[in-house]
Amino acid sequence: MTTDFNGFGLPPKLLHSLARMKFAAPTPIQAQAIPLALQGRDILGTAQTGTGKTGAFGIPLVAGLMGNIQASALVMTPTRELATQVMAALQQMIPVQDIRTALLIGGEPMPRQFRQLQAHPRLIVGTPGRINDHLQRGSLRLNNTRFLVLDETDRMLDMGFGHQIDRIAAHIPADRQTMLFSATLPSGIVKISAKYLRNPQRISVGSTIDAAPNIQQELIHTSNSEKYAKLLEQLAAHEGSTLIFIKTKYGTEKLAEKLSRRNFPSEAIHGNLRQSRRDRVMQSFRDKKFRVLVATDIAARGLDVLHIELVINYDMPQCPEDYIHRIGRTARAGASGKAINFLTPADREKWNAICRLMPPSAQRAPQRREPHQKNRPRNKGSYGNRPPFQSPQKHLRTV
Repeated sequence: MTTDFNGFGLPPKLLHSLARMKFAAPTPIQAQAIPLALQGRDILGTAQTGTGKTGAFGIPLVAGLMGNIQASALVMTPTRELATQVMAALQQMIPVQDIRTALLIGGEPMPRQFRQLQAHPRLIVGTPGRINDHLQRGSLRLNNTRFLVLDETDRMLDMGFGHQIDRIAAHIPADRQTMLFSATLPSGIVKISAKYLRNPQRISVGSTIDAAPNIQQELIHTSNSEKYAKLLEQLAAHEGSTLIFIKTKYGTEKLAEKLSRRNFPSEAIHGNLRQSRRDRVMQSFRDKKFRVLVATDIAARGLDVLHIELVINYDMPQCPEDYIHRIGRTARAGASGKAINFLTPADREKWNAICRLMPPSAQRAPQRREPHQKNRPRNKGSYGNRPPFQSPQKHLRTV
């Protein structure tokens, strides 16, 4: 297995681009996926978030487009943010001028995307909904597509994009290379891989049901009425950029306004914002112009901001897999981080589902009741009389 990118036989111009991007050594998934992709193999890959999956498919994708000037490529992602992030990374890799690009995502003006498509792009990145819009309008043709990438496929299926992926795939020649990457491997992924991949090479790096070991996790038992006060306590006790996950779009706006009034500069991001607003919020967060980003689960995947030091699950996720992705927004690129989970009595089943998802490291965490509960009688059937919660990480601290 090669220890640097020179051992893959990549074009010299592409190697120069990677050196400029400070790609020194391939990550484990890149070391496994790139040689197979360069051979033209279909790939079914799973790996933890933040392991370099974009490079794993992006590097061979750019090399393939450089080697076949008639070919084009399509990359599909579940969210606008991830599509924008993937496109930015791929554009940095492209070392030649004849590989034009187009970003097709919702929330952006159609005329701008029409102009990109009229320039005959060879690399297209987008979300299924907007890609289908262009196919129906006749502004997009995929008859020369020889490379197809489905990124974060499990999330696309969770968001109900299965039928749209089917309609898009019907426009792409069967004689293509397909790479499917997913953070988890539910039954839906197995079905879609059987449908679209030809004798795929299976790649799995690390556990997809464990959090990164450099994330310190903390569990705080609370109630809905006390949750906001406890949030203020945690923000006052910690420093650095913070990402707070909320269940509803309205809730993100409301909480961001309340925190800003309490001198914790905050912004909200959710699916109802115009793309231009979402872009401005994310760029300002990356530039550290405010400290706290309050988000729905659209920020649970693909959000790569290296300076996030703290993730707070103000509301527990509806899907247990999203817990891993949420807390994976911190401790990126070898850094350390912290995740704090607010747990109310109503969250009991959600927490148990998370624990069932992560059984290898699940151990009972030490329990300590809140100060106001110390002398409270524990009546039969009360929340305090229930069995202690299970911790998905042995180092998780419960308060």
